[in-house]
Amino acid sequence: MKEGVLALIIALAVATPTAGQSMTPMRGEVTSFTDEFAVRIYSRNPYNHRVKVAVRVYDSDFKPIEARVSPSEMLLGGNASRPVLVVVGFEGERERRVRICTESVPFPNQEVRVKGQVCGKFIARRR
Repeated sequence: MKEGVLALIIALAVATPTAGQSMTPMRGEVTSFTDEFAVRIYSRNPYNHRVKVAVRVYDSDFKPIEARVSPSEMLLGGNASRPVLVVVGFEGERERRVRICTESVPFPNQEVRVKGQVCGKFIARRR
């Protein structure tokens, strides 16, 4: 009996569609001929209600780094997507590994205050 109930729970969990905030692309390699490189990502809200998101940039160890992000925060309508331009300096290095993350920002005065984060890994090389 226990095995049958467990199998049913697993089948329902697998068959139930799930949605979560997303970002594309999730990986990338960039070649630049300047002291900076740029990545265009797309933040997406799969929900039917609007969400507030922020785009943040980290090094490979998830330490925040300086970058120009445009726009850095935005409201995304239900089932909407928006491009974001991220520009990062090489800081004197020939290669830079960064993580670009789309993070949900909870609206104030709401009971549910969940903060989600989706990150992509990017490698840039300067020629």
